[in-house]
Amino acid sequence: MTIPQPGHPAAVPILALEGVLLVSLQGELYDGVAEQLQQDIAHRLAGSAVTGVVIDVSGVEIVDSFLGRVLAEIAAGARLLAARTVLCGMRPAVAITLVELGLTLPGLVTTLDVDRALDLLRRPAGAGPGVLEGGT
Repeated sequence: MTIPQPGHPAAVPILALEGVLLVSLQGELYDGVAEQLQQDIAHRLAGSAVTGVVIDVSGVEIVDSFLGRVLAEIAAGARLLAARTVLCGMRPAVAITLVELGLTLPGLVTTLDVDRALDLLRRPAGAGPGVLEGGT
């Protein structure tokens, strides 16, 4: 586990917006911070009527297998707590790295930006192309 360096935030802010949790990842996400984010999202979902999670990774330049696993686990936990998860803003280099690492990120649907992610979560499950359905 990597220890955060001075000047790095201790936690990732989670914003609640119309029944959706919005998480914007910026820069390098240290292992302990990623684990704490996973726990924070689960607690927020369990204690509210939130039905969706948007994770914006547009500020992430480097991803490793640990972060990929944490993102997949966040989606799996959200699904168990009756919420859908959308990952948005992925840079091409990050997508290539995830493929090279063999990470498929089950349970995560992707969109190009936050607006599209929110639009997708506003649609009922099964209501047309690109709609989130159980684990896809």
